[in-house]
Parts: sequence; structure tokens; C-alpha cells
Amino acid sequence: MSAALLLSEAERDRILAKAAIFAPPPATLPDGRRELVGLSREELIAEMQAIGEKPFRAKQIWHWLYYQGATDFSVMSSIAKPMQQKLAERFVIGRPEIAEEQTSTDGTRKWLFRFRDGQQVETVYIPEKDRGSVCISTQVGCTLSCKFCHTGTQRLTRNLGVAEVVAQFMAARDSYGEWPSPNDENPRLLSNIVVMGMGEPLYNYENVAKALKIAMDGEGIGLSRRRITLSTSGVVPMMDKCGQELGVNLAVSLHAVTDELRDEIVPLNRKYPLAELLAACRRYPGATNARRITFEYVMLRGVNDSPAEARELVRLLNGLPAKVNLIPFNPWPNSPYETSTPEAVRAFADIVSEGGYSAPVRRPRGRDISAACGQLRTENERIVRRVG
Repeated sequence: MSAALLLSEAERDRILAKAAIFAPPPATLPDGRRELVGLSREELIAEMQAIGEKPFRAKQIWHWLYYQGATDFSVMSSIAKPMQQKLAERFVIGRPEIAEEQTSTDGTRKWLFRFRDGQQVETVYIPEKDRGSVCISTQVGCTLSCKFCHTGTQRLTRNLGVAEVVAQFMAARDSYGEWPSPNDENPRLLSNIVVMGMGEPLYNYENVAKALKIAMDGEGIGLSRRRITLSTSGVVPMMDKCGQELGVNLAVSLHAVTDELRDEIVPLNRKYPLAELLAACRRYPGATNARRITFEYVMLRGVNDSPAEARELVRLLNGLPAKVNLIPFNPWPNSPYETSTPEAVRAFADIVSEGGYSAPVRRPRGRDISAACGQLRTENERIVRRVG
């Protein structure tokens, strides 16, 4: 085994050990009942066996949880009422509390979800003409401190648990009445998951991976891996693990083409510089012209938007199946940057396109409710409007 691979494995172990420090609260409530959402199939079977039930019971409950979207045992019509009561005494089907809900003039919807311990995250639904994506969060706060991102100004409080990750999508489905789970051939509003909300998902990998496996289960929520995109700022050792175990679409928050600038605006680059990051992208399983890696590039006026940087970006991506999402910077209070001019963005996009890479300019969505890229941030002490 090579020294580099050994180092990578050691670094993965270090990351996973650190994640335990920011672990979410236990899935058992103070009254002793266990949360069912977030359990794997195997764990659900074990819970049923512990109360004297056979494995088929777990299959029934799985269907009600993730296909029908049930939040109460009493609606589970395929289960006898005495069994419904038995389940209700021992288990709970949770959803995060909606502390605030806002809908933008462009149809984007944002929820402020509050969990049982009072911690909060924001989740965003971004509608398109024939589909839509739910942008989910993975941590309360963030540890990366990217200079252009409002979330990065909020210190990391803790990781989200499996149930807290997958239940954001489930609560969004509740909001839009999209239960039971539609089949892939049928049109639906909430068709995709983008793991691009608050936090760095690869620093909470185990919980995120388990949640996404639940979302991809064909007998439940049923999203294919092609409908899920995970965004990372470049946690290189975990990118390999993600590719091998999940194989979902990969998006990389790049934002700079030199280590000098990326060290400044994406401090994680000091640990995993561009050469290591791009090498991990080239290793990512399943990356083809049909499933390109997305490189996200926030356009900052006079910082990273010159023609020379566009040409260098093309050079760096040479040979990679990739596309570049150019993201006009979304201002937030006291941010140190300004949005690139439309002329600079167009010139940058033209150079990247001429270099052989698709370079769409992302249309800002939900700016009026601070739901656009880089604007998500919560504070438990702020006053929120309760829904209902």
C-alpha cells in the first residue's frame, strides 16, 4: 500500500473521529421512544425483532414512512390497530418544526427548521419549469469560513443526524403534498436533492451517506443517484469514499484558479490544495461526459473574474468531464465583496465555453428572502415568525 494511500486513510479516520465531537443528539426521546426516521432497513428490522415482530413488519413501516410519507401510526391501514398502538408507545415519526417559512416572488421557498434541541437550519426549494431541487443542510453552522459565504460567518454548532438530513426533504414534500412518492416516469415538483445548504457535507459524511441511501431506496423515496448532487469545498480524502459508496453527482466549490487566492477565500485549500483537489476529481467514479463534475465558481468583482483567470480555469480542467456553474455573488450584510459586472461575467463565460466547457450563468433565485447561494445563515436567538 502506498504512503499516499495510507495518509489518505489516516486522514479519513481523523475526519470521522472529529465528526463525533460535533455529534447530533441521540435518536431516543426523553420519554424513551425511538425515532424511526433515519434508521436503515437493517436497524428497523432489529427494532421490530426487539419487540417480537417479524422482518415483514419493518418492510410495511418502511413503505409508510418513505413512500406514503406517514407521520402518524394511525394512518397505516395495512397494520392492525392494536399493532399501531404498540408502535406508538415505543416509537415516534418525526419532522423538524417549521419555525419560519418564506416564499420568494420567483417561487423559491425557504424553511427555517427547528430540531428537538432547539438548533435550526435553513432549507430551500428551487423550482424549475418541469422539476425542482431541494437544497438541504448538513450541519448547524459551518467550519470552513469561506470568505464570500454568509453561512461561513456562523460557527459550527453540531452535525445533523440522519433523520434531520433526510427529514428536510420529507418536510418539503409535506409542504407540497407530494406523497406518495411519484414514480420516476411521472412529473413531480420535488425531483432532485442538492446537498448544498449549510455546512460541509463531507465533514458529516456518515450521517449524510446514510440519509442519501434512504433517499435512493427504490421502495421508498426512490430518487436515483443521478438526481442527487453533493457539493464539497474539497475534503479530498472523503471525496474518494463518497464516490465509491454513493456515486452521486459531484459539485466542487472551486472559486479560484490559484492556490494563493483560494487559500484566502476558501481556507480549506491550505489543507487540500488545488493539485490534490483536481486529482481527486479525476479519480471520482462514474465521472463521464454524461455525468460531468460541476465546478461552482462565485464571481467576485475584481477578485477572480479576469479573462486571464478564465483561461487558467480551462487549463486546470483539461481532460476532466466537467461543466462550470458561474454564480453571481449574492450580497449579504457587511460582506466584503461585490458582484462581478454582467460584462465581466459574459466575457468569463465566453472564454470557458470556447475552451470546450459548458459555462452557464446561474440565475440568482430567492434573493429577496436570502435564499440564494451563499446567503443561508441562522441564529437561534433571532426572533422568528412561527407558521400556523
